[in-house]
Amino acid sequence: MPGGPLSPMPFHRLINYWKDFVKSYRTVTSFRWLIIGVVVGTLSGLVAAGFFWLVESGKFLIQHHLAGIVSPDPAGEGLFEGPAGQFRPWVIPVFTTGTALLTGWLVKTFIPETINGGTDGTDATINAFHNSGGIIKGRVAIIKGLCSVLTIASGGSAGREGPITQMGAGIGSWLAKLMNMSAKERRMLLLAGAAGGLGAIFRAPLGGALTAVEVIYREDFESEAILPSVMSSVVSYSIFTFFYGTDPIFGIPRFTFHDPRELIFYALLAFVCAAVGWLYVKTFYTIKYHVFFPLKEKIGLVWSMGLGGLAMGLLGILYPYTAQNGLVTGGILSGGYGWLELAILGQIPALGMCYIIIGKTLATSVTIGSGMSGGMFAPALFVGGMSGGLVGKLGHHFFPNIVTQPGAYILVGMAAFFAGVANAPIGPLIMVTELTQGYGLLAPLMLASALCIVLGRGYSLYEHQVENKFDSPAHAEDATINILEQMHVSDFYNPGDVIVLEEGTTLKALTDIIAHSDQFYFPVRSQDGTYVGMVSIHNVRSWMFEEELHELVVVRDLMSRPVYVRPDYDLYQALLRFVNTDYGQIPVVSETDTSDILGLINRDDVFLAYAEAIAEVKGEGQGEAALSAELQPPAKAS
Repeated sequence: MPGGPLSPMPFHRLINYWKDFVKSYRTVTSFRWLIIGVVVGTLSGLVAAGFFWLVESGKFLIQHHLAGIVSPDPAGEGLFEGPAGQFRPWVIPVFTTGTALLTGWLVKTFIPETINGGTDGTDATINAFHNSGGIIKGRVAIIKGLCSVLTIASGGSAGREGPITQMGAGIGSWLAKLMNMSAKERRMLLLAGAAGGLGAIFRAPLGGALTAVEVIYREDFESEAILPSVMSSVVSYSIFTFFYGTDPIFGIPRFTFHDPRELIFYALLAFVCAAVGWLYVKTFYTIKYHVFFPLKEKIGLVWSMGLGGLAMGLLGILYPYTAQNGLVTGGILSGGYGWLELAILGQIPALGMCYIIIGKTLATSVTIGSGMSGGMFAPALFVGGMSGGLVGKLGHHFFPNIVTQPGAYILVGMAAFFAGVANAPIGPLIMVTELTQGYGLLAPLMLASALCIVLGRGYSLYEHQVENKFDSPAHAEDATINILEQMHVSDFYNPGDVIVLEEGTTLKALTDIIAHSDQFYFPVRSQDGTYVGMVSIHNVRSWMFEEELHELVVVRDLMSRPVYVRPDYDLYQALLRFVNTDYGQIPVVSETDTSDILGLINRDDVFLAYAEAIAEVKGEGQGEAALSAELQPPAKAS
């Protein structure tokens, strides 16, 4: 019975719905990026969960069990519990040196192209976005990730965020290659993967997504990547919390801003963080380029990196250790989030903060500057938090009625410091609001971050950051469009008499016109003189030798749709018309009358201008890169 349970119509409708769905997936960009973001986020979340477990288990084994060193863990971490082993501080330099030697050998043997590829995982991702077409090789992400696990676990002063950013970006790049995407789409997936890794490992999905799309520029952000990055970060964060729970990293009370007079102290915090940020960045580059680069040229990459690992290990065991409940704790080993939580809770004095700031700056510079794998994100937050904590401690001491919550200054210092050294105003701010689970500190966060960015314009933690999109090779085409928009048709078209055909002109008459003309494209007008179409010699060629049709076929039967440009149009508008029609010539019409044809503009002339604009942009970019290379000490693999 028609329409009954056995009717085939529902099945056919289902097929049609499926076809419509597939068609919409291919044509609706936003919907497509949502789906891809989910896939990238799923893989990034699983990788982040595994990476986190490896780091924490490695720290527990090497530092806690073998070395007998107990460092405080924040409330949201600390996967393993148990009594500390016998105190053997020599284990730390042994493992950091071994890790450095292994890292140097792996890099030199399997991924030598990464020797000068970036400060850390985040900088390597930035470099891949701008200069490598969004490509991160699989072996690079794997080797860097495993070496980062060993670096952090053995006590190297580095964070998890940089490596997981690079691994997530590698996942995005791999998926883009698998799906045969364009370079532009590959870069978007690169950022989506980075956002997924960062949002998961920091347990801040929105802050991770925004940081990933803004950290690649100093004064811009990659707006087109926001949708897949947000979706990837949310999915990745959800998967990560499935394994480790939804508690934020820090177990701290909620802080609020309630006294406008405190803004004076938060402004002072910005100046302190900007000054410490300058010292942090300058110390890192000095140690990297003036200590380890010369060493690398003299003794080779592997041995110079080994010396860096040994120096980090010795610094780690000789720098401050404090006894807490009979246990020995290390102050500058690994990421240091546990120390930040203690500082937020008021358990570290101001002098101790100063001491740790200096040690952490030196330890991070030695670890990452020597070439060991790891991230500078966590150490930057550590140093920034302690710098803010100094202002909070002193403010509370002298003005206890105004600065009532010194712990809040540590959180604001984290965001403001990283905003200043990384030129990322929004992401770190949002991260702190997610850590505190509220917007109580939003006003001081905004003030301090904005001031730090202004004060820190002269330096950047990430070497491969560029000012904006027009300074990036990734957007050379956008810069070319900007150049083409400054050129006008009036300077490139050929004015003069143009042969214009009538609609009723026969094929025989058209053949005679073509034989006696150098023109290849002919405008067509109607009986009332209106420009109504175009005839191409290529379309006529197949009919020219059909003599029986010479009197039957007229121009109206052969013409295609009309297209024109005006003298005041820019070349980008002209370029779009050539691309959309595949015409070789397009009429140039009067600015007041589209039927008044002034001449023709040739496709070759516009394409030549386009090619010259691209060459000019790329030439400037190469020139700036060469100049930058001259200003940096040479880097040679040994």
